[in-house]
Amino acid sequence: MEKKESPLKQSFHRNVRQYTMVIALVGIWLIFTFLTGFIFIEPRNLSNLFLQTVTVAIVAVGMTLVIVTGNIDLSVGSVAGFAGAVGAVLQVKLGWPTVPAIAAALATGLLIGGWHGFWIAHRKVPSFIVTLASMMIFRGGILGITGGATVSPLANSFKMIGQNYLSPVASSVLAAITIALFVASNVRKRSQRRKYGLAVPSVAAQLAKIVSLSLIMAAFFCILIFNQGIPYAVLLLMVLALVFNFVANNTVFGRHLYAIGGNEDAARLSGINIANRITVLFVLFGGLTAVAGVVLTARLNAATTSAGTGMELDVIAASVLGGTSLMGGRGTIFGALIGALIMASLDNGMSLMNLDITYQYVIKGLILLVAVWVDVATQKK
Repeated sequence: MEKKESPLKQSFHRNVRQYTMVIALVGIWLIFTFLTGFIFIEPRNLSNLFLQTVTVAIVAVGMTLVIVTGNIDLSVGSVAGFAGAVGAVLQVKLGWPTVPAIAAALATGLLIGGWHGFWIAHRKVPSFIVTLASMMIFRGGILGITGGATVSPLANSFKMIGQNYLSPVASSVLAAITIALFVASNVRKRSQRRKYGLAVPSVAAQLAKIVSLSLIMAAFFCILIFNQGIPYAVLLLMVLALVFNFVANNTVFGRHLYAIGGNEDAARLSGINIANRITVLFVLFGGLTAVAGVVLTARLNAATTSAGTGMELDVIAASVLGGTSLMGGRGTIFGALIGALIMASLDNGMSLMNLDITYQYVIKGLILLVAVWVDVATQKK
């Protein structure tokens, strides 16, 4: 009789890519720590690193679900730059207050997402082609609405989204509440599984997992608190990640997305309205991309003609590095965050080393190639 695996081992086998990427992230940090004379590991640099990760991470959260369905979006950089430019132009040139300007930027993203959904889901044009076209269209749109010049400065209420911090005291309270909720959630989940007769890890294994993850969370918050506190942008990313993680794992809509990516024909035969689900997904993703554009514009305190250039590479690489399969049906929000942090760490570390930009592009391109190769090899196995 075959021996049944423990829940802990089952969890490891299901998430082996994510665990591998966490180990890789730690390895990258250690390497850059020594190569930069310990500058990389300083709280100020790590806090800036987390802030630099936000824009790519926000888009990667949505890109994961797009790739899960077997689609892709190559226009994210142009759309983020265009949405941010819309908000900046409305405020700087037309004098709009911050809230209406940001609302208009978000509405722009939602409309663009609907446009993509129409062509992809209802006209059956491959997402690669639709978003490639949008990448060029909205890159031209940025030049058009900005007049080819940088638009700045923004109001303090606008740029605070990308530049301001929660106070250290408030950050400490939030950190304590977050960790307490995490522990309570795990205890409740274990209790629920036992109640329904489902397998659970041993008390020692569960305790070790809770303590180790709580310590990692505490270290993350301490780094931010020792600098200036939790940046508003990082706080926004945390909220969006939790919301989309819930949508992906705990809603009918989310499970339908995974079903579509796993086997579209089976999903259609089971009664899933594929066109509707894909359209809604791209509308949500358009709004999420616009949020990233607003954060980027706020961080720069300006809308620039080059905003978002090359973001596609970082976002797709972050999703794939985090365990999302380009063949569809597999991927996690947590993995996307780890992947985004790896890409930002590479940028930050190589910049601190003053590595020529030529080699930075080469290294990131090779990492993306290897990540896709590992995905393909894993799928074949």
